[in-house]
Amino acid sequence: VITDGALDKTALTDDVGSEEDLYEDFRSSNHRYGHPGGGGEQLAINELISDGSVVYAEALWDHVTMDDQELGFKAGDVIEVMDATNKEWWWGRILDSEGWFPASFVRLRVNQDEPMEDYPLKVEGGKEDDSSSGTRRFGMGQTTKDQMRTNVINEIISTERDYIKHLKDICEGYIKQCRKRADMFTEEQLKTIFGNIEDIYRCQKKFVKALEKKFNKDHPHLSEVGSCFLEYQTEFQIYSEYCNNHPNACMELSRLTKVNKYVYFFEACRLLQKMIDISLDGFLLTPVQKICKYPLQLAELLKYTNPQHRDFKDVEAALNAMKNVARLINERKRRLENIDKIAQWQSSIEDWEGEDVLVRSSELIYSGELAKISHPQAKSQQRMFFLFDHQLICCKKDLLRRDILYYKSRINMDDMEILDIDDGKDKDFNISVKNAFKLHCRDTEEVHLFCAKKPEQKQRWLKAFENERRQVQLDQETGFSITEVQKKQAMLNASKQHHTGKPKAVTRPYYDFLMRQKHPTLPTTLPQQQVFMLAEPKRKPSNFWQNISRLTPFRK
Repeated sequence: VITDGALDKTALTDDVGSEEDLYEDFRSSNHRYGHPGGGGEQLAINELISDGSVVYAEALWDHVTMDDQELGFKAGDVIEVMDATNKEWWWGRILDSEGWFPASFVRLRVNQDEPMEDYPLKVEGGKEDDSSSGTRRFGMGQTTKDQMRTNVINEIISTERDYIKHLKDICEGYIKQCRKRADMFTEEQLKTIFGNIEDIYRCQKKFVKALEKKFNKDHPHLSEVGSCFLEYQTEFQIYSEYCNNHPNACMELSRLTKVNKYVYFFEACRLLQKMIDISLDGFLLTPVQKICKYPLQLAELLKYTNPQHRDFKDVEAALNAMKNVARLINERKRRLENIDKIAQWQSSIEDWEGEDVLVRSSELIYSGELAKISHPQAKSQQRMFFLFDHQLICCKKDLLRRDILYYKSRINMDDMEILDIDDGKDKDFNISVKNAFKLHCRDTEEVHLFCAKKPEQKQRWLKAFENERRQVQLDQETGFSITEVQKKQAMLNASKQHHTGKPKAVTRPYYDFLMRQKHPTLPTTLPQQQVFMLAEPKRKPSNFWQNISRLTPFRK
């Protein structure tokens, strides 16, 4: 690690162990950079709880768990914090459920006490108050609400300033130092670890300046910040690229930190930059957390903004805009998670021909069984069809093992138009059809005829074709794409799993890293089971017994 004039460069040789020596020098010099106030926020929470106060937190994202001693929740849920003595794991309650949950998954509510908004409307003895009393009470209620709005505004401004410092520390404390060590990092590795965080830093600096211009220091509750979020909603979409790359960053960091040389290097970077005592993967999580916090902050701000306030309409619009940004990011994350499933599906298909599905597609829109009628004999064949964006894959079931599929053909959906066919005699094929539709190629005039078993199945297919075109158009508008590296990695993982002949052991470095930051030692009675989080889809209930019952030859 080389500082810009802070240390003698001759003391920082490239010999093995130099980073370790520097690290130990800092340790012995009593350099400790903890959280501002030395964990004062955590101490304050526990004091409030011990005094009998109720402390609430809001979930930033889903915490899905298979452990009955952990508290599961969805993004936006309100959790009562009952114990915050542990740094990473808190004990909380939602309705009648209690359990452990990761502290990094929640945001403490700024206003723990609800304002007395209904106070002016109350009457005593069944009679309305006189006007002077009503005005006084309305004034008190208004003042309370203004104070609540001030609290939220102050939180937005202060957290933005803290966030900018985090981003600056990452860019100057880590990236700058890493680029000086070409012997340890390639440019491709740095792109994998840090993603587009430098772009985010530049964007956020402009955003903070815009916020501070709108910030009323004398009367914070009069600040009009909603327009800032509306102005930057499009630029915030750069978070999508960062969030999508984040799992790759965690895996690369996990690989590098198995080597002591990198562990000491990263820690020396942190100490030289005088950063708080969080590991690099913890710092790299902050942009993911930040984009999830905006809708929660704006929702609370809207709650304490009077409809007559000049900022009300902008805050309302900003809340919807930031929800859409978060939804777009979550959707892209889901799509990227889907490519592994698509790759695994393709690896299970026998006799595959042609290019991989992922070359052109990233989403399975619909699948089902149809009768395909072909020229020239108008022969009907029962086939399984899988509709992806841009293409329709045709497979044949094995005669004996119906769970085995064989690849037969594919149709390019970009060239096709969908024709709804009435029941009766079809002129092109000269046969009677029912529940039919056609795919007609505009370029070659090629026609494909399909028949569903039931009218509702036909309607579902017609709807699916509409959704496929809509998905393609949306991807073009939003610029969604999958990198060649991601495609190759998905196919490689699927190939490895397929060759073993059995399910591959699930490894979750991306999910593990969140818990790896000085993972708390929970009570010994608490089973240390794998935690599932970050909006991971819940598993479908097993239909093992239903399948068995269908196969049973005799029933009572």
